[in-house]
Amino acid sequence: MTVGDHGLGLPPTATPGEIAATAQLACLLEAHAPKPGNVSPGRDFADVGYGDFVASAAAIGAPFCRVADVGLGALVREAVEATAKWAPSNTNLGIVLLLAPLAKAALGPNDLRSNLAGVLETTTVDDAREVYAAIRLANPGGLGRAANQDVAREPTLPLREVMRLAADRDGIAREYDTVFAATFDAGVPALRQARADGLGWDDAIVETFLTLLASAPDTHIARRAGLDRATSVSRLAVTVLADGGVRSDAGRQAVARFDRSLRDDRHSANPGTTADMTAAAVFVLLLEGGWAAGPRGTA
Repeated sequence: MTVGDHGLGLPPTATPGEIAATAQLACLLEAHAPKPGNVSPGRDFADVGYGDFVASAAAIGAPFCRVADVGLGALVREAVEATAKWAPSNTNLGIVLLLAPLAKAALGPNDLRSNLAGVLETTTVDDAREVYAAIRLANPGGLGRAANQDVAREPTLPLREVMRLAADRDGIAREYDTVFAATFDAGVPALRQARADGLGWDDAIVETFLTLLASAPDTHIARRAGLDRATSVSRLAVTVLADGGVRSDAGRQAVARFDRSLRDDRHSANPGTTADMTAAAVFVLLLEGGWAAGPRGTA
């Protein structure tokens, strides 16, 4: 982590309170950006709105302030429990699952991804048990059942191993298995470049979201609408980026058409997992001092 220009951003060694505030800001920035197929200001779903995501971002502050005092699984469970007091349905389970190990890694002395590898390598069965409790509480849509280590039962393997078993069908689990490959190899570089090019946070986040979606089918869509639908959505994201995305008038029109194509009463084509990974990329860039590197407005 580095200090940004003008003294803004995180110091090289961040405190738990600073890490918590950064996690909250990442959630707020991600929720505000008008990502196709997702909730943002003025674009609510019937069962959850933008205000619920704002409340959820506020709710995780106190649990994340305890990042140095509790295990990874307990951090996830406490954040999901805190959110449940404010949000009517699951708003941030995937985000919390991604931000919690990154927050633990931000406490370490080395570079963030090296620290993250250590955090993931040392997960325990207790971590898995706590995460299972959090998943049952959040009750995400389209979860289904698994033959081995199903969340309806008690786990018998460490959290990293449990996630590895689900990596072929769940993008969040795949991040645990690969030390956050999508986040660090696709999401963060896209976001960093967009900000370096002068894009505001909203546009930079939408571009990052489209880049992640174009790189792999969204597993939330795959669970709810099937792999074919998820694959077709990813191909459309490729086309939208090729049309210019947020960087041209034609591209913005393509983004708007894409957004309309993803909306239905069941939200079956909501790229929710990609949105969660986008939040993780925002968190990492903020930990690097990215708040200071470029315009800080959302437009």
